[in-house]
Amino acid sequence: MKLYHKAYVYLTCGPELLVFIEPDHPNPDLQVPGGTLDPGESYLQAARREFIEETGLSLDIALESFADQDHIIKDVPGSLPGLHRRRHFHGRIREKPAAEWEHYEMTPSSGGPPIRFRLFWVDLFANDAPPKTRFFEEFGAQLDTLRSRMERQNDGRH
Repeated sequence: MKLYHKAYVYLTCGPELLVFIEPDHPNPDLQVPGGTLDPGESYLQAARREFIEETGLSLDIALESFADQDHIIKDVPGSLPGLHRRRHFHGRIREKPAAEWEHYEMTPSSGGPPIRFRLFWVDLFANDAPPKTRFFEEFGAQLDTLRSRMERQNDGRH
């Protein structure tokens, strides 16, 4: 089984998490920005690069690793089949750059044409917060850990 090293950014602003969908793809599941490490790249470097590629935004903030995950992907159109060794990073901003926007990733790791993303924010603490199952290929598995981090940081404890 082929191994892919992946890095993802869970960017929050207050209680909200930046997510995206691919409007031109039939799967409506939520995703977070990130992707495959390039040769010689660290997980943190890849997280920052992939974030820029997928959102069009540059981050000048600290990103903290908060979870690791091994996930096997099989038969998912547009995804690389194999073991995805993921490192998840959390970053916080004080002000949203926009409520929602679209951006194209020009160089998808699976090849092919540019991918259109529609980015927006979801409130992780709202009664209608999306469940873990609304997230693509187990990206929701980190939500409880992320919420705990956010609550501790909001309480002033680190």
